[in-house]
Amino acid sequence: MKTRLPVRKAILKRKTYEAPAEGRAGKIRLDFNENTAGCGPAVLRALAKLTPQQFGMYPEYRKPSASIARHLGVRPEELLLTNGGDDALRVFFDTFVEPHSHILICEPTFPMYRYWAEIAGARIEVRRYDAQMRFPLTDILAALRKKPRLFFLANPNNPTGTLVTAAALRKILVAARHTVVILDEAYAEFSGFSALTWIHRYPNLFVARTFSKAAGLAALRLGAVIAAKDSLEPVRRAMPPFPVNLAALVAADAALRERKTIRAYVRNIQRWRKQLAERLNKLGIATFPSAGNFLLANFGPTGPVLFAKLERKGILLRDRTKDMGPGFVRITIGTRKEMQTLLRQIQRNWKAPKRKN
Repeated sequence: MKTRLPVRKAILKRKTYEAPAEGRAGKIRLDFNENTAGCGPAVLRALAKLTPQQFGMYPEYRKPSASIARHLGVRPEELLLTNGGDDALRVFFDTFVEPHSHILICEPTFPMYRYWAEIAGARIEVRRYDAQMRFPLTDILAALRKKPRLFFLANPNNPTGTLVTAAALRKILVAARHTVVILDEAYAEFSGFSALTWIHRYPNLFVARTFSKAAGLAALRLGAVIAAKDSLEPVRRAMPPFPVNLAALVAADAALRERKTIRAYVRNIQRWRKQLAERLNKLGIATFPSAGNFLLANFGPTGPVLFAKLERKGILLRDRTKDMGPGFVRITIGTRKEMQTLLRQIQRNWKAPKRKN
């Protein structure tokens, strides 16, 4: 006997989210903006000290939350830890969005904003970065006059690398008095800019962070939401009692105590981000200014053939041909050895498209 399950329409309408391809271990992983160097030694030492009894207990949050908040420069009551950066985004839909609620995003951007919005049955309004990947400030300010429930802005943006200026952000926050503004700062460490200190000035501002990038803890899934205490209170109500595992708490605290490892990693990223752009530009490959740990490039019509060749050689890039056009690719900045290998293989295998007379 067949049973028809009462699945929500919003779920039936959307495709299953495709997670990163598996079997990536041992390859040069320049496709998902991970920290390819991995976490620092302090993290491994801290995890090794965990006891069997601790694994048998539900996690306690007060002490690690206070330590993490202190390192971020906020008060514990202004910090909410989540099960990864994706969960830090989902909780806004649980808190503020009802079916058919109006939300605003600017694409191309991190696909999880659209993902959670579609699952919530929200009405999505989209503005777009231009061909030079510049942020459409005027269009966004006009859209905010419609008073959407939520506005998601990745800063720096993934995959374009665009960094919205402080002056533009202030205009947005003033215009968004009736809108919850979620500033996704997953890549803030690489940009040199953060709006964390603005949360007391703008009660509609929520900053989302992740420990997957600069801290190198992607496998442990730890994210955070930072906002003014009163603004954060309804978001806390939407969270389960034990959202974050003990290993993630211990690892994040250790990573933040050993800031020199993160600072060295960030410096390496910034150095190789610049060098990669310069080297690609010399080959006639277009790149776009990036403030993240990645670089967006356009190899043109011959790009997809190159990306397939690199994949066969164990070098993984994030091909954006399907959503941005033939030849667009996002390249995670890896270690010195990884970047040298990548550039060597590009020079050997890339054929520039023939110019039309």
